[in-house]
Amino acid sequence: MGTLNTTIAAKLLYESSLSIFPIKALRDILEISSSDTFYLYLRKLTQLGILTKLERGTYILAHRPPDVFLIANVLHRPSYVSFESALNRHGMLSQFPYEITSATPGKTTGKTVGARIYSYTHIQPSLFWGYEKVSEALIALPEKALLDQAYLASRGLRQFPLDEYDLSAVNKGRLASYMKRMPNTAQMRAIRFKIKREVFP
Repeated sequence: MGTLNTTIAAKLLYESSLSIFPIKALRDILEISSSDTFYLYLRKLTQLGILTKLERGTYILAHRPPDVFLIANVLHRPSYVSFESALNRHGMLSQFPYEITSATPGKTTGKTVGARIYSYTHIQPSLFWGYEKVSEALIALPEKALLDQAYLASRGLRQFPLDEYDLSAVNKGRLASYMKRMPNTAQMRAIRFKIKREVFP
């Protein structure tokens, strides 16, 4: 791109299939080899409200923001949306959580982007499974979201009000299979017993 034409640049970005743009992807789309010219474009596009900085080195389209669950995946890798956020998405928890909650085999951490809080809670690496890709975002299946919540409750990190969950969406066969893969601690066994009594009367 020889001259600074933000209209053409914006058109290229809007026509892209991407919803989140790392720096390399932006440079490839805009076909700008000069670093000085590229960052001039980047500043202009941000100032004009076409791009919004998500975090260092990552941008999104201001008027076509991606799903917050995909943003959660991108802000901290590896991770998948689970706990209260996934339970709410699957209709198992009616209250929408203020934070977007995710599981990660890494350290427990949190990030704030705009007015949204993204929290990441550590789980054992051996428990990093039971999720699916939905519109590009990794989200726990209903049964795994329930058991992830139970896992944290067994460690004293979450409440587990089983009577407040709508378990009608639960696949009993999958839940039974998943429960066998959870840690075999005394606390987790006690919670598993409650789940079995509720789901498999």
